[in-house]
Amino acid sequence: IAISVLSIPVLYLIHVDYKSFMSLGPGGTPQTPLGYLKLRFLSIFALSNPYEPPNVPRCCRPQKGVLTLEKSRKGPRPEVRGIAPHRQTTQKGGEKAYQQLCDAVSQFAREKNNQMKLGTSCFEKNSTGLFSTSPIALTCNGEICHAHPSDGSLHLTLHPADVAIVLEKGWGERHPLAKGGWLSRFVPNFFIMVYAPRDEEELEVVKEIICAAAWYVGG
Repeated sequence: IAISVLSIPVLYLIHVDYKSFMSLGPGGTPQTPLGYLKLRFLSIFALSNPYEPPNVPRCCRPQKGVLTLEKSRKGPRPEVRGIAPHRQTTQKGGEKAYQQLCDAVSQFAREKNNQMKLGTSCFEKNSTGLFSTSPIALTCNGEICHAHPSDGSLHLTLHPADVAIVLEKGWGERHPLAKGGWLSRFVPNFFIMVYAPRDEEELEVVKEIICAAAWYVGG
């Protein structure tokens, strides 16, 4: 009887956590009990501090990135939850801002000299991704970035030195599984979330970050 009584609050907490997982919407992980259990296991290995910059490996060439980002993002960081899906739950950009972001991503692909194309995101599987047609960095099928319709944020892969600048200026944070090693089978080592642009001024900064991702992935 005692075991049964003690199991009630545990089952309740699992139920609440599962509902929280489902509330984030579709993403790279199936919205099933098995998908939930997979993420609970992976959460054991998640980054303890997503705002701590990664080290630049000695083998990384060049050692420096391309971002400068003179402006810092205004206000506090938004709340972010989850792993896959990994979502921004506050300070969302809105439908207009998201459409402007999608138009900007599409423009990158339309310019032939950029050697980029659009396709279904290899990571997200439920949104459009921007890909390099001749990638030199190891990402899923050369994916540069993808945006999330539900919150207006996006995921992309940067040079580790550029990751540090994005973190310092408050424009994003590292993905919970971006630790390298065996976790690289899920996301690249320098995979980050860039917060949803809230206006045209912030969109220009985000476009600059996408350019840096395209440079790192496509050369």
